[in-house]
Amino acid sequence: MCRAETSVMVNACTGKMGHAVAEAVVRAGLDLIPFSITGESEAVVVGNVGVSGIPVQLVGADKRQQAISDIMRDKPGLIVVDFTLPGAVNENAKFYCDNGLPFVMGTTGGDRVQLTRDTEESGVYAVIAPQMGKQVVAFQATMEMMAQNFPGAFSGYKLSVRESHQRTKVDTSGTAKEIVRSFQQLGVEPFEVDAIQRVREAGQQMGEMHVPEKALSGHAFHTYHLTSPDGTVNFEFQHNVVGREIYAEGTVDAVLFLASKIKEKAEQRIFNMVDVLRAGAMR
Repeated sequence: MCRAETSVMVNACTGKMGHAVAEAVVRAGLDLIPFSITGESEAVVVGNVGVSGIPVQLVGADKRQQAISDIMRDKPGLIVVDFTLPGAVNENAKFYCDNGLPFVMGTTGGDRVQLTRDTEESGVYAVIAPQMGKQVVAFQATMEMMAQNFPGAFSGYKLSVRESHQRTKVDTSGTAKEIVRSFQQLGVEPFEVDAIQRVREAGQQMGEMHVPEKALSGHAFHTYHLTSPDGTVNFEFQHNVVGREIYAEGTVDAVLFLASKIKEKAEQRIFNMVDVLRAGAMR
């Protein structure tokens, strides 16, 4: 499939992550739809958003159905990318499902069980993942394989987890939650995802997490520390990302992967980024 034949709508281009994805879509030679759905109808008054020289018109919630109907009529192969807000995940996904729109859900949060259920029942193709960074996905998959192959390897170890993101990220890191589940299978002492320490204060981010000052507005730093029962052995895993490009490029990979699955009419319809990685669909 020619990349120019793959049309992508990014919701919402007003956010930094959405804007970064839209720019990556253009760089990859895909067809960026010059419309972006925002969460509030009042957002329409903001006007257009520029993405790599392309004016993108903002569409409020009250006008999104008409806009989508018009776009789908002109672009039947449309794929939607969602980077909005945690509180909008389920409503947005239901809207995509009701309209038969394949989508890539990069937004974290929401009711993930309901998200999967709605998507399954609709039959639409989708990539749903809390993490779009290629190498971070590989690390996450490695931890899952370790847990499956060596359950109990860290039996009795104490786990502590800290994650730092820009202060505008309101929810706990979805990636940290997934990694914690792997550690739980590896036998660490009881540790619930609520115990993950969320760092959002600038002084603490720079002083304790060693986040560069220039990266305060866009970063993802994670530290997982394990201590043996007697305190004599320590393990520490880190993955620290500055900026958003790694996620934007990974999202484009997910779009291309999804487009290929739609074209081949794959029986499986819901995927995650590990599926994308295993398919070798990373540029």
